[in-house]
This record gives sequence, structure tokens and C-alpha cells, in this order.
Amino acid sequence: MYDLAALSSWLEFAVRWVHVITGIAWIGSSFYFIALDLGLHRDRNLASGADGEEWQVHGGGFYHVQKYLVAPKEMPDDLIWFKWESYSTWLSGFALLILVYYLGAEFYLVDPAVADLAIWQAVAISLASLGFGWVAYDQLCKSRFGDDNTRLMVLLYVILVAMAYFYTSVFSGRAALLHLGAFTATIMSANVFFTIMPNQRIVVADLKAGRTPDAKYGKIAKQRSTHNNYLTLPVIFLMLSNHYPLAFASEMNWLIASLVFLMGVTIRHYFNCMHARKGSKHWTWLATALLFLAIIWLSTAPMFRAAEPQEAQGAAVQFAQAEGFGEVQDIVMGRCSMCHAAEPAWEGLHWAPKGVRLETEHQIANSAKQIYLQAGLTHAMPPANLSYMEPEERARIVAWYRAATGG
Repeated sequence: MYDLAALSSWLEFAVRWVHVITGIAWIGSSFYFIALDLGLHRDRNLASGADGEEWQVHGGGFYHVQKYLVAPKEMPDDLIWFKWESYSTWLSGFALLILVYYLGAEFYLVDPAVADLAIWQAVAISLASLGFGWVAYDQLCKSRFGDDNTRLMVLLYVILVAMAYFYTSVFSGRAALLHLGAFTATIMSANVFFTIMPNQRIVVADLKAGRTPDAKYGKIAKQRSTHNNYLTLPVIFLMLSNHYPLAFASEMNWLIASLVFLMGVTIRHYFNCMHARKGSKHWTWLATALLFLAIIWLSTAPMFRAAEPQEAQGAAVQFAQAEGFGEVQDIVMGRCSMCHAAEPAWEGLHWAPKGVRLETEHQIANSAKQIYLQAGLTHAMPPANLSYMEPEERARIVAWYRAATGG
């Protein structure tokens, strides 16, 4: 049988690649149309009846773009809808959530030091929270409270802060920030699927039938698009955060995540004002820098909780009890733990790379798959083989892992 750990790793890589590709397509088209809409010249009396126009140059050619608020004389049959970028990004992201955090819940989702949850409970909380996010957001937007967009945005920010605190109270730090990103991205994609596209179809149908579309559909779509615009950059930060323990492993990770949403607002406000020819709001960069400095300061709080179990628990038990674990523990302690420690002995390192510590039986057993993939099956670790791990030692790691998994 093909090595299941290697196969799952490649499957995860493939899905992650698809997620990045579709995410680039969605974010790129979204940012382009926001910039285009804000930059349109609407002070010209166009013979075509268009609301505004803009000339652009790209790829050796010139583009003349016009925006119609009402139908042109003839509605084109080949009207392009920008929707699959959003759907594909969410679907691939949810698939990645399943592969990494649901199937690997005992390693990445559940942290007994935070909340001693059964795997099914953690997965249920994850799914329920994503559904709750969309329903609560959608109802708020449709309520009278949502008529004032500024008031609505403030309340939505409060909800995001509350969700950040909630996630860090039930999941591991890594999973908490990732879920906050998924919570936000679900709202964004659902905006497209449940609101923006249906409203656009109603408008197109009215225009083709010669009816004047109700202005409310455009207003609603505009509101949801604006929300998506300001939420995009924080989502990217949160999705990347799982590679940086200074973000997810700090005790103040929920507050770090909360400040990230404010940075998303300041950065997008700068570009939105620039595209709308309202001048360069340089104060937004100062505000962003101050927020980022605050995040850096918060990240220096103790990165790990003191109450860490000293013996392997749960799924890690099978690795701690497997044949060869004693030898592997000696290998890891001799070749890896000088860096992967609370206080690394390697010069220039101030914390364990990627937050992975390999000083105790529990830590080594809990990181079995990473050790197997990075130091056994491949030579990724130690980097450049700086600690001179021998081929025989790598073979012992492989034998131990396969003995534990029956591979």
C-alpha cells in the first residue's frame, strides 16, 4: 500500500494549491472591480447612456470600460458573471479544513489545555459556528439596524472580536485563528451566493423584460460587496497565521486577531480613497503601522500555557507505546531539541521554529507525523542537516512511525 501519510500530505498540498489559485482569482477580480467602480468618470454626458467610463492600458492595448446602471439598447447574450472564483475558493478552503483540522483534529484542532473536547464535539462546534456566522450576519444586514452601514460595521466588528475570543477558548491557537478566517470567509462567499448573485439575476431579468429594476437590489449588493472589500485582507492574514506561532500561540492571540481586522480597514480605506481620486490618506499607513506594532508587542506575551501534560495522551499514546519510541526519543533529543525547545540552544533562535517543541515524551509523540514526514520520509529536517542526522536514524524514525500506524 502506498504510504498513507505521504499520500495525505500530497492531497493536502494539492487542495491548498487549488485554494490559493482560486483565492487569487477571487481577490484579484474583487479588488479590480472595486477600483474600477470607484475610479469611473461620472461627470461626463455619455452618448451611450452609461453611468461612467474609464480608459485603461494593459498588455500592450487600451481598454474603454463603461458602466451601465440601466440596460444598454441591447443586452449581450455573452454576459460574464464573476461568481465561480468565490465558490471555488470557499469549497477548496472547506476541503482543506476537513483534511487538516477535522481528520487531524487530535493534533491541530483540539488542545486539552484549552478545552478537553471530544473530536466530534470540536468538529460540531466548528460547523455550527460557521453556519451561525452567516445567519447572524445576514439577519443583521436585513434588519432596520443594518440600514445604517456605519453602525452595522461597528456591530459586526464587535461580533468578530467576540468570535475571536470564543474560538481561542475552545480550540488550539492555530485552529482558533484559522477558524476566525473561515468564519469571515464563509460570510464573504455566502454574500456572493445568497445575496449578490440572486439580486443581480433579478436586475438582469427586469432589464431584459423592459422593466425598471428596483433600486434596493443594487443597494443591497453594494453593501455586501463593501463588507467583502474590507474583510479580504484580514482573512488572508488569518489564513497565513498558522505558519507563524507568534500570531497564533500567544496568550493574546484573540486580541491580535481583533487588531488585524482594524488593519484591514485602514489599508483598504487608503486604496479606496486613492482609486476614487479623493487623495492619498497617508494617515492610514501610520495607523496601520501602530496597529502592527501593537500586535508585535502583544505577541511577546508567554507563547505557551504552563499547564502542559507531561505524558502522552489521546491519539499520541499509540506513538509513545510503539516499538522503537525510546530510540526515536533519543534521536529527536540529540538532533532536534536544541532548536525545538522553550529556550533554544541554537545561536540566533529565540523560540522554537513554527512553535514546535520536542523536549518531552508528550511533545514528541504528539508531533509524530511531522517528525516522520520531515525527518524520516524526507530530509527537510534538520535544515541543511545541521545536526548531522544519520540515514540509520531516519530509518529508525520511519520504522517507529509505521509500527505505530501499522503501515
